[in-house]
Amino acid sequence: MKSDVVDISRDGLFSKKEVDHVLPVIYRITVNYSKTVEALITRLETLNSDQTETIKELEEQINTLIKSWHVKIRKLGGAPKGLWLVDFDCGDGYFCWKYPEPEILYWHSYQDGFSKR
Repeated sequence: MKSDVVDISRDGLFSKKEVDHVLPVIYRITVNYSKTVEALITRLETLNSDQTETIKELEEQINTLIKSWHVKIRKLGGAPKGLWLVDFDCGDGYFCWKYPEPEILYWHSYQDGFSKR
């Protein structure tokens, strides 16, 4: 059985093949973080405004999770550009992925952003 290894702490440019190799790992990571953050947001939305301490704790947990996701994505060579949005530098622009897309479907130039993909 062949084992796929994904480089951690990767820098540099990505080919489409390299992005296709790392994306399943990023997808799995993002699924886990997204579900956890969504559950915390759902809980947050049920609270009354006078529950300030609990609100603050939940907001801190959400922010910590999102920051942790950013760190993991950067270690895999991606550039987090928003919530569950990742760019991969390919030398003349970016391959662009947004959860829950199953694969890389978009590319945009360095000058353009998410809206131009």
